[in-house]
Amino acid sequence: MSATFTIGQFKARLPEALALVHKGQAVTVTYGRNKRPVAVFGPPPAAPKRKLGLLVGKATVRISPDWKITDEAFLGS
Repeated sequence: MSATFTIGQFKARLPEALALVHKGQAVTVTYGRNKRPVAVFGPPPAAPKRKLGLLVGKATVRISPDWKITDEAFLGS
């Protein structure tokens, strides 16, 4: 579903138009006698799923419980 506003209506009813966009609807803004579409506002696209790493599920790391490192060695001092 989408809504259509002239530029004047869009300016006067901006909060309403943004509420529609927030709900996932597209809002078209028209201009002139012929009400030619000049802009379409819609919700942002969903962020793509990111793969966490190339070795996910292919490698494991196990640290022995008695493993120790000094602060100097850890910090590279």
